[in-house]
Amino acid sequence: MTHRFHPTSLREYDIRGIVGETLGEADAYAIGRGFSTLVRRGGGTRVATGYDGRESSPVLEKALVKGLTEGGVSVVRVGLGPTPMLYYAEAVLEVDGGIMITGSHNPANYNGFKMVLFGRPFFGADIQGLGTMAENGDWDAAETPGDVADHDIVDRYVDRLLEGFDGGAFRIGWDAGNGAAGPVVEKLTAKLPGEHHLLYTDVDSRFPNHHPDPTEEKNLADLKVLVAEKSLDFGLAFDGDGDRIGAVDGEGRVVWGDQLLSILAEPVIADVPGCTIIADVKASQALYDRVAELGGHPLMWKTGHSLIKSKMKETGAPLAGEMSGHIFFAHDYYGYDDALYAAVRLIRAVSRIGKSLTQLRSDMPAMVNTPEMRFQVDDSRKFPVVREVLDRLAASGAEVNDTDGARVNTADGWWLLRASNTQDVLVARAEARDQAGLDRLMAQIDEQLALSGLERGPQAGH
Repeated sequence: MTHRFHPTSLREYDIRGIVGETLGEADAYAIGRGFSTLVRRGGGTRVATGYDGRESSPVLEKALVKGLTEGGVSVVRVGLGPTPMLYYAEAVLEVDGGIMITGSHNPANYNGFKMVLFGRPFFGADIQGLGTMAENGDWDAAETPGDVADHDIVDRYVDRLLEGFDGGAFRIGWDAGNGAAGPVVEKLTAKLPGEHHLLYTDVDSRFPNHHPDPTEEKNLADLKVLVAEKSLDFGLAFDGDGDRIGAVDGEGRVVWGDQLLSILAEPVIADVPGCTIIADVKASQALYDRVAELGGHPLMWKTGHSLIKSKMKETGAPLAGEMSGHIFFAHDYYGYDDALYAAVRLIRAVSRIGKSLTQLRSDMPAMVNTPEMRFQVDDSRKFPVVREVLDRLAASGAEVNDTDGARVNTADGWWLLRASNTQDVLVARAEARDQAGLDRLMAQIDEQLALSGLERGPQAGH
């Protein structure tokens, strides 16, 4: 038996596609067979599965479980919930891996699979390997199929989110965006002190109110209105599968991923002096400066949740984060990205620092920056263009960090150009102290693109 995945579905960090077009039940079954083979070859016997609120998720889960059990692996089904709940199950139950069925923040007709094997992220070459195994029919047969058990872990997960809670009582707005985090938000806020106002906690695969991606400001409009109308202290929002967080302060200003990280870092560095705090190459210079000022060691690393998790393990960093709202706590937690846990830690951090979130946001240095700009470029060109830019910058003696693409420091500030690992886009960002400086930085980006025969065309969506 062999199976061929659609070439676009095997991504850097997950397997993802359009249901019925580039992803279906046969793919789910093949993932189960391939993954069970890897689990058994590594001496394992059990895998946890979970799924988000998409219409296609239960059908895909059924096919996945069939593949896993026919491959001789037993399955623990934790059911509907956010991705971090599945990560939690993988960390605390006696299992050797975990698979989450989720389309994350993609449109409703998408779905996908995120995997963990033997406690580490399963990505890159691992995912390509599953494709090769399927194509060659390199699946181990099982004499006896694995069994299936259902395990309701939601309440235990919520209790773990609140373990050691020492935060005060705030008035908070919560927007679950009709994603898979909704039911957990309901249970969590019922146990937290303070006053909580909830939006869109019912799971609805059509996302009728707004798209569940808190990194796009337009998706925070309803939360801003709620915070303003009720005069709340701040508001929190989650993506479709609950592994990315967004926030607005009491004045309705967005507190971006790197700004949240600078607040979350303060109590962590106080507890672990001199510790490493990791952020991705898109993060503001203000964050790196703040971490250093607090006595931490700031480390700039590649964008991508699997890459960040691996770097945390390597360096022993207690905290890491990305501009995209992935926040990873290894300090008193498991080192994976959990937006619900980040929300609880934010409440605790604001309490401990002793200033309101609005004040903390106001205290941050005023920077003029662009959002993450993404523009279409042919897949075969995206990495070569970045290489050409790096070569020209090196020849000109520019101050460049090439951790992930080209991040260039100038007297005005910095600019970044990198190739996306998951899409046929180039990503650019720039940050300066004033608009004139930002304009000069943007001119440098445009100049480099022009020299490679490109222009900063229309914005590509996520």
